[in-house]
Amino acid sequence: MYLAWSPKYCHPLPAGHRFPMEKYELVPEQLLHEGVIRPTDIHIPNTVEEANIVLTHDADYWLKLKHLKLTRQEERRTGFPLSGSLIERERIIAQGTINGLHHALTEGPAFNVAGGTHHAFTNFGEGFCLLNDQAIAANYALHNKLASKILIIDLDVHQGNGTAEIFKYEDRVFTFSMHGAKNFPHRKELSDLDIALPDGTDDETYLNLLNDTLPKLFNSVKPDLVFYLAGADVLATDKLGRLNLSIDGCKQRDRMVLEAVKRHELPLQISMGGGYSPNIKHIVEAHCNTYRLVRDMFY
Repeated sequence: MYLAWSPKYCHPLPAGHRFPMEKYELVPEQLLHEGVIRPTDIHIPNTVEEANIVLTHDADYWLKLKHLKLTRQEERRTGFPLSGSLIERERIIAQGTINGLHHALTEGPAFNVAGGTHHAFTNFGEGFCLLNDQAIAANYALHNKLASKILIIDLDVHQGNGTAEIFKYEDRVFTFSMHGAKNFPHRKELSDLDIALPDGTDDETYLNLLNDTLPKLFNSVKPDLVFYLAGADVLATDKLGRLNLSIDGCKQRDRMVLEAVKRHELPLQISMGGGYSPNIKHIVEAHCNTYRLVRDMFY
């Protein structure tokens, strides 16, 4: 398998910050321990080139990030204290997704242990997202004629509002987001397809909806490249999620997406997205299940 991972993903934040950075270390450690991956499967990205950033983000916004010139209000909206090391981390995450794209096109599904920064808009960041990794990789693929029709499947519990905004007028990218209706962001954007779920949605309801949607989606969109955001914040244990999926339900969700991709023989890049369960083992187990499924189904 191919895993983009970097020590910079684990850049420390101030004590008490709620963003679970430790999962970026624990997931590959667990996979190595189980033998799901080998050390040679782990690849450390460089930083994404500025020319590839501005295929997606406004140049003025990128320069404000680069020179740490966000206003205090703009910085608060991201949820992060702004720093040079944080911007470097965001650039490494974006390059990890581009690298995974190249692997997916020739070898098989590829993972970014981080990524899923779907709340980053064209010209501002929010919700722990400054640069939109899958949007950057999708525009990179279009710009370099590596794909002509892209499907982004966003199953994080939060709507992929930044991704929806970025591709609002781009017919070559179809955005699908299935998310909590009353969860962040409170002001939703319009994806090409949105399925908004009520609080407390359980395994059966969630999986039936997804099972009904995916075949129609693949048959109508006819993508030649798929990006998947496999958020673990759909779990019932998640303190921010407000849905009621079990770990097995989350695993079956992933299986449905992977089976659809395999059936259509499409390249697939996966970013891991959110997860805020108080017990970190629930997040790690949900994420590791995604890797285990890919190993068993594709490798």
